[in-house]
Amino acid sequence: MSAEPTDPTFFDVVVVGAGISGIAAAHYLQTLCPTRSYVILENRQALGGTWDLFRYPGVRSDSDMFTLGYSFRPWESDASFAMGPAIRDYVAATAREEGMDRHIRFGHRVTGAAWDSQQARWHVTATLTSPGEPARELRFDCRFLFFCSGYYNYEQGHTPAWPGREAFRGRIVHPQHWPADLDYRHRKVVVIGSGATAVTLVPDMAATAAHVTMLQRSPSYIVALPSRDGIGALLRRWLPSRLSHPLIRWKNIALASAFYQFSRRQPATVRRLILRQATRLLGPGFDVQRHLAPRYNPWDQRLCIAPDANIFRAVREGKADIVTGQIECFTPAGLRLTTGEEIEADVIVTATGLELKVLGGAALTVDGTAVDLAQCVAYRGAMFSGVPNLAVAFGYTNASWTLKCELVARYVCRLLNEMERHQLDKCVPVNEDARLPTQAFLDLSSGYVQRSSHLLARQGLRRPWRMYQNYLLDLLALKFSPLRDGVLRFSAKPAPRE
Repeated sequence: MSAEPTDPTFFDVVVVGAGISGIAAAHYLQTLCPTRSYVILENRQALGGTWDLFRYPGVRSDSDMFTLGYSFRPWESDASFAMGPAIRDYVAATAREEGMDRHIRFGHRVTGAAWDSQQARWHVTATLTSPGEPARELRFDCRFLFFCSGYYNYEQGHTPAWPGREAFRGRIVHPQHWPADLDYRHRKVVVIGSGATAVTLVPDMAATAAHVTMLQRSPSYIVALPSRDGIGALLRRWLPSRLSHPLIRWKNIALASAFYQFSRRQPATVRRLILRQATRLLGPGFDVQRHLAPRYNPWDQRLCIAPDANIFRAVREGKADIVTGQIECFTPAGLRLTTGEEIEADVIVTATGLELKVLGGAALTVDGTAVDLAQCVAYRGAMFSGVPNLAVAFGYTNASWTLKCELVARYVCRLLNEMERHQLDKCVPVNEDARLPTQAFLDLSSGYVQRSSHLLARQGLRRPWRMYQNYLLDLLALKFSPLRDGVLRFSAKPAPRE
């Protein structure tokens, strides 16, 4: 399965995306499949994915860095939650030191891929955009296609159409495209939203703004956690990195998994504990039930993390406040709510969520037939029924993104080595059960998921079609289960026609 040296656009594997999961994929391809050629096609002009795109104030991880970081490259700080630039530097250093950066082709936006069963290849089309040059279309051929492009639209975020926007005399910005020249010091800021981005923005902006208001239609659960891993610091002090790093990583995996399972089994108890913490941090004068008690159960949507209780501290000190209500319209001086209340603002930040974009917007065909992912069923959370030689790195929604992406990358290498060992060219999950019960791909009630659920594949209610959102179960399924399970079919390409 080595590439043909006479064809510079043929690779054994095309990886789409040079973010945290794309670099993980490259690491495992180099270490577990060293004879396989690969290329990474990256739409942007820099690696890092999310951590290069997002530049808003305070941007940071909302998963601990000992699991968001790579298992093969220890996170060297005691900080559990890292700032965006530090994560970007960590990913870039990993790619540079292992030589993965030499395989990246920047400015290549993958627009489509066509599978040809006769050749057992994907024909991948990409638009090359270089500064100062006209865009042009290129084609790459590969035996295996691995999407590591995330799940949301990098070009734009979600912004509702509010009446009167044009009347506002101040500046309106979306966190996904933060302007470098925005000066909000000593100004009144309104952050619209209640998700992780808003919870990150508010305390950071409150440090220099005149005042920051988090305006939310409905609350989210916010949990205060220490920014420093004290147990991890002790382990790192007394043990060498080769021992301390996996111990810290497994400790955090176990704690996160236990809390998630407890939340799903005892939602009322977890809700009570979260709200009790908020009451203790904000004091009896704050209306926790109105502003911090969602209508849904914990983990029906992702929890928001407040390192060292930073947003609670900003509210308690009077630098920020939380307002819950519906926007009636923008006004020249700010916003008017349906209650008639007006909120003054010099800057309005629309932290109103993401837009999902499946496979980076690439269109797929299999032997000339368009693939509708909404009609496919996810196989082990890594492949799609009826789609050959294609995998997708899609991380956890209830834990670190990287945990699942590393498992999928190792699984892809297992597949490649199995096909090499037996001189096979094709692997495809086949669902022969027309009555297989299915459910949504993502079990979240978040707005960005619900708005785009019709674009996503389904998942089954039983193995191997079920997505567990559980690292231990996925570890068993992706690393140790037999590849030839009766569902994943392997074959050689057809013999050449005479």
